[in-house]
Parts: sequence; C-alpha cells; structure tokens
Amino acid sequence: MILNWVWPILLFPLVGVLINAFFGRRIGRRAVATVACTAIALAFLWAVNLLARAGAGASEETLFSWIAAGKFQVAFALLLDPLSALMATVVAGVSFLIHVYSVGYMADDERYARYFAYLNLFVFAMLILVLANNYLVMYVGWEGVGLCSYLLIGFWFEKKSAADAGKKAFIVNRVGDIGFALGIMLIFAAFGTLQFSEVFSRAGALMPGLATAITLLLFLGACGKSAQFPLYVWLPDAMEGPTPVSALIHAATMVTAGVYMVARNHALFDMAPATMAVVAIIGALTALMAATMALVENDIKRVLAYSTISQLGYMFIAVGVGAYASGMFHLTTHAFFKALLFLAAGSVMHALAGELNIQKMGGLRRKLKITYATFLVGAMALAGVPLLSGFFSKDEILFKAFEWSPLLWLVALSTALLTAVYIFRALFMAFWGESRLDRHVEEHAHESPVIMTVPMILLAALAVVGGYIGLPRLSWIEGYLAPVFAGGEHVAAAAGATEWILMAVSAVVALGGVALAYYLYVVNKKAPAAIAAFFPDLYTLFARKWFVDEAYQRFIVEPLRQVGRFVAELFDPKIVDGGVNGLAWLAGLAGQGLSRLQTGLVRNYAFAILVGAVLVIGYFLAR
Repeated sequence: MILNWVWPILLFPLVGVLINAFFGRRIGRRAVATVACTAIALAFLWAVNLLARAGAGASEETLFSWIAAGKFQVAFALLLDPLSALMATVVAGVSFLIHVYSVGYMADDERYARYFAYLNLFVFAMLILVLANNYLVMYVGWEGVGLCSYLLIGFWFEKKSAADAGKKAFIVNRVGDIGFALGIMLIFAAFGTLQFSEVFSRAGALMPGLATAITLLLFLGACGKSAQFPLYVWLPDAMEGPTPVSALIHAATMVTAGVYMVARNHALFDMAPATMAVVAIIGALTALMAATMALVENDIKRVLAYSTISQLGYMFIAVGVGAYASGMFHLTTHAFFKALLFLAAGSVMHALAGELNIQKMGGLRRKLKITYATFLVGAMALAGVPLLSGFFSKDEILFKAFEWSPLLWLVALSTALLTAVYIFRALFMAFWGESRLDRHVEEHAHESPVIMTVPMILLAALAVVGGYIGLPRLSWIEGYLAPVFAGGEHVAAAAGATEWILMAVSAVVALGGVALAYYLYVVNKKAPAAIAAFFPDLYTLFARKWFVDEAYQRFIVEPLRQVGRFVAELFDPKIVDGGVNGLAWLAGLAGQGLSRLQTGLVRNYAFAILVGAVLVIGYFLAR
C-alpha cells in the first residue's frame, strides 16, 4: 500500500526544488509560492501518516544500492521509527508555516523563485538527515543543511555583512563536520558497517576508550551544527539572512540536527559516561553564556539567536544526563515558540522598514496588536511561564538535571531566570512605553498581511498547547519514544515530592524573571543603566560576548592571515614561482647553448659526426 512507503516525504520537497529552480521565472510568483508551499504541506501530511505508523515499530526502506566497494557496502535507505517520525513531523509542520509566512515577507524580492527553491531544498536535506538509516546517508543530509544555510544566510549576497555571515557559518560548521566525519570513519573501522541497527546492536561490546573517542568526535559535529561552545559564533551572524530563514534554521532545521544526532546515537553515548558529562557541561555552559549575551543585546533578532543557542544548551543538558525523551520534548516545544518569535520579529521589521534595534522602538502594541499578542505568547513560552509549552519541557529538563547534579540544576535554573528577563526586556522595550521611532517610520507602521499573521497565530496556539503532549510527566512522548530509547531512560512514574518542589521553584523563577524585567524596563527605566555602571566589567564581558570572537580573531584568524600573507608575498613568488622560473631559465640557457651548434653548414655537421664516431670507437677499444 502506498501509505506504507517512506520515500514520498522526500519526493514532495524535491519536486518543489526542481520546478522552482528550472521554471520559477517562467511560471510567475504565485505559482512559485503555490508549488513551494504545497510541496511542504504534502510532506507534512505524509509525516503525520508516518507518525501514526511508526508507533507499531521500526521499519527500513532501501531505495537503491549506493556504494559497493569490497566490504564497504552502503545503501541509500530510510529508517522509520518513532524518533525519525516525530522529527519529520516537527520539521515539515513548522517549515510549512514558515513557507506560508515567506509568501508575504518575500513578496517584493527579485529572487523570489530562487528563495523558495532554496527553502524547499533545506527541508529536503533535513528530512534526509532525520530519516537516514545509516551514517553516510545522514552525512548527506548533514552537509545538505550546511550548504542550504550558506545559501540562505547569504541570500542577500550584495550586502557584505550577509556574504560574510554565510561564509562564517560555512567555515565554522566545517570544523565540526570534520569531527563528525572522523567519528563516522572510526565507527566503520570499529564495526565494519555504517548501518544504525548493526552498530547499535553491537555497541555494548565497545571498549570504553574507543566509545569515548567516537562519541566525542560525533559531539564535535553536534557543537558545530547546533551552535554549542565553542562553535556557536556563526549563529548570531546568521541573522543577516531573511527572517523566515532564521525561523527555519532555529526552529525546524540545521540547529536541531545535533540534538537529534546525539539522541539517535544514544546507544553509543550510553557507553561513554565521560562524553555524556562533557555534553551536559558544555550544554550548561553554553546555555548560561548565551543568556548573558542576550541580556544586553539590542538587535531583536540577535536576542532570539542567543536565545536559541541557550535553549539548545538545555537540550544538550537533557541528552547529556541521559534524558533523551526530555531533550526531544523540549526540541519539539522550542520549535513552536521559537518559530513564532522569529516570525513576530519579522513582522516588526516588516512594519518598521527593517528596523531591528529595540532601543529605537516602543509603543508598538498599539499598532501591531496581532504581532504583539503572538510575541507575548512566544515570550511566555520561552520564559517558562506555567501552563505554556516551554514550562513543561524545561521543567522536565531541570528535574533530570537535578537528579544528575544539583550544581547542574542550579546553572540551568539561573539560565531560566535570565531567559525570562531578556525575552521580556525585548518585549517591553519594543512594544510597551512611548514610541522612540523615527516619525516617518512610525506613521507608516502597520500590521502585517493575513498571509503572515495566520502562521503566527497557529504557532501561538501550538506554543500554548504543545506542552500538553508530554503530560503527565512525558507519559505520551516518552512512551512513544520508548522503543527507540529502550535500555536508556525509563518511562517516568508519577511525580514525587521532590519534583513538585522543583516545579514550583522553576515556576517562581520564571514569574520572578518576568516581574524583574517589568520593574527594570517599565517601572524604573533608569535602573539598567545604573546596574551597568555599577558592574562595568561584567557589562563589558556580556556586551563583548565573553570576548570569544576576539579570541578567535587573535589566535586563529590573524595567525592564518599571517600564514596567508607569508605564502602570498614570499613563499609563492620567491620559492614556488622562483623554482618554476629558475627551471625555465636553465632550460632557456641550455637551449641557447645548443642553438650555437646549429650553424647550418654541412661540413660542421660532418665534422661533429666524425668526432663522435672516433670517441665511440675509442671507448670500445679502451675497454
């Protein structure tokens, strides 16, 4: 039966790519948008079908034999199980709403067809990544989303900042991808296969040291794709791309790939406790650092970018302590409210002629009522306000972190407080108070068209109710994913007193953060400047992003530039060119010497032959 096939979910976006890439300019903008959105809508409907089927158990589907070279046998095959089905549904569903929003947001862009072709390609690559049944096919999707991020971040390549941001994302991700590729090679060396089912079934026989090496290399790849310390520096600059692209990268594709990859490889990570500790610690460090950066950022999209980095840190805390279903739960709810926040930010930009600085906004809730309402819902979900989706998923991670280490829980809880403060700082400064807009911009400020507001409203609804798929205590989502994580975490029992206490603490912290932001940015607006003046070094540390970019510039970028200058100015012209030119000079000199023998006189040639003959005869006689 056709509904039992997996491959159509890949076919739909691929057809959209081909039609818009080759015929987009001919068929017109409306047809381009229809093709792109319909392709992802069909992929989403197919994903829902797969989600219903996957509960019955895992199945594999081989499309064709890809590589057959001796013992190295790899098929292009797909894996359908609860984990891949859940990811495919989230990817396709959120991507569809972003595609619809893009129809209005990119309406006047001259490269309309190219944009939607890239957007469909992004979803296609991400679906390959999450549905792969072996590491090499996953790597195809892994590199595919990296390529698409480069194309879309630098989509407005005529701007130097956008072109540079695309290159930065591509180069930084290459560092992580080297680790991921080496990890795959080590897996093949250890197991003689790259198929997930075979590797995971034999993972228990791995030597601890080898398991640690493999998983650390895989996690390096995750740090690049999912923007974790120290490879997170590309993601804030990625805001140079169109806002719907930012929503797609942060909510449905690219950055969620690392979390999914770690969860998919849980059998290997369970064999490497040291790596698991590294994952949890790096996640906590990244979450806290990114939250402090967001606290002083004035670019509304960059605030959300640092928020994504921080929330991904939460997800890595979860998978690092072995709570894989909790990490996937937060990944799912985060997709809803983070896509919502980015689309709402895009709506603000649309109304304000591209303005991003929240210090130049204010009073927007009176003119952008739908945008304000949806941004408020997204902010509440991100902050972990009780009864919204982010509260339930974040609370579960905090509980699992406490079980692993109270110190880890304290760092995560502190990050939760900062999260509530920085997101409501952005909301209060942009939407509350008196307008600080340029008069001309304020006069023309208007709500976004229906094609943009409807996806925002739907995502707001999901941000409200999305957390209930995990109640009570992940019973549905953890039970659904149990066949994948069998032998890892167990389906949770009823909540105990400790968890109720921790839940209450997290709720108080979230609401306290909102109240603190209200006091600082609505009641006493002079307080933030006073606090910054009282702690100038700390403010500088946060504002300069912990000097990580400066460290890269000083210890990596500048030394490489010096090497490049040495090669360009000395090694290449003096040694390489000098060697080549020297050989040419010697050849020319030899040619000049030989040319003197070419006199054109027969008697000279006869004399040379005679001398040669005498020398040859003399040589043989001398022997």
